[in-house]
Amino acid sequence: MKFSIFLNPQIPGSGWAAEENAKAKRPIGRDVESYQKLLHEVREIAVHADQVGFDALMMTEHHFHSEGFEFSVNPLMFLTDLAARTERILLAPLGLVLPAWDPIRAAEDVALLDHFSKGRLRLGVARGYQARWANVLGQRWHAAAARSDGSKSDNRNFDVFGEVLKIMKMAWENDSLRYKSDVLDYEVPNPYSGIEGWPAQEWTKTFGAPGEIDENGVIQSVSVCPKPYQNPHPELWQPFTVSDRSVVRAAQEGIMPWMFTPNPDDHAAKAKLYQEECARQGKDYKLGEHTGILKIVGMADTREEAIATYGKGMQKDFASFFGPFGYLEVLRKKEDDKHKPISPEKGDFKRMNEVEMALLGTPDDVKRGIQRMLDRMPDLEWFGLFMQGQQGVLPLDTVKRNLEMFATKVIPEFQD
Repeated sequence: MKFSIFLNPQIPGSGWAAEENAKAKRPIGRDVESYQKLLHEVREIAVHADQVGFDALMMTEHHFHSEGFEFSVNPLMFLTDLAARTERILLAPLGLVLPAWDPIRAAEDVALLDHFSKGRLRLGVARGYQARWANVLGQRWHAAAARSDGSKSDNRNFDVFGEVLKIMKMAWENDSLRYKSDVLDYEVPNPYSGIEGWPAQEWTKTFGAPGEIDENGVIQSVSVCPKPYQNPHPELWQPFTVSDRSVVRAAQEGIMPWMFTPNPDDHAAKAKLYQEECARQGKDYKLGEHTGILKIVGMADTREEAIATYGKGMQKDFASFFGPFGYLEVLRKKEDDKHKPISPEKGDFKRMNEVEMALLGTPDDVKRGIQRMLDRMPDLEWFGLFMQGQQGVLPLDTVKRNLEMFATKVIPEFQD
């Protein structure tokens, strides 16, 4: 296996653990000093993870988070900063919310970071589920947040995601791009009939990409530069693939899914679906290969200390912020009433441990939790540590100690 950490950067001093401070600096997301503290912590964690032996660092994309949670406005720009401070660790936006992007600008920015990091980039691509910002930034494509309910709005988001990704791939793979998208009402060039009056037509005819300009001096295509450092582009990942439809499309597009289905049996079922669809595409993976799973991990010398340190600090923030978005469903047990939502009161560390969304305890406890997944998926390729309730909540030294303990006591047991 390979091992990653997943950061939802949190501004220190936000959330229930620092309620009075968060209220005093409201909105703390616009407090300059507080944001500088976030930058310091994330940089420290990234360098530490690189040095102790983690294989990748992943970071999400969200906007307008005035409350200070999931404060990762532009993961490509943030990871560019981290690329300059680290040496070997892979860097992955998990993910870039494609319905909020212009496809060519996204293709360019990804290629730049791929060059800055000399191929250490893995590109997560996502649909976006938070309406507050996805609806605003997706309006150019008439795309709202994904709802995963098969509604007209959800289907529009699904289609826009696919079309933006298609254009990005074309931009990476072809020296000259000419395309007319009916899904996005998007033309390259614009107008599609050609751009007349290009002053430097002789220069472009001599040095530009073949097909850019015709014999009459009309621009007929564009060359998206630079091409990525990796050929033809960075490996594509997809965050938190839960619905069967997303699992199937990930297989069809050659995307590696990261899954947030805590129960090992549920995860194995999704991995099996992915494996079967990949086989239909001519890619024969073993069960769990080209697949990742994400869990909260908190370790200490004793199980009681781990629960005291990591458990109680995460539960109220998780239930209050993530719960309304449906994340409490990952805590569902077979005996729960399937017609009733999981209540916030059930979003505690005890249940997180029981359903194995969280692995809290000694290194041996964590190793047993990982082994339970491998018993069902012997070739699971990636395991990710979800840093929920840690960075921005706990002292930085505690967070770094948890990572170092995992790297020295757990990773050697399972590393490829």
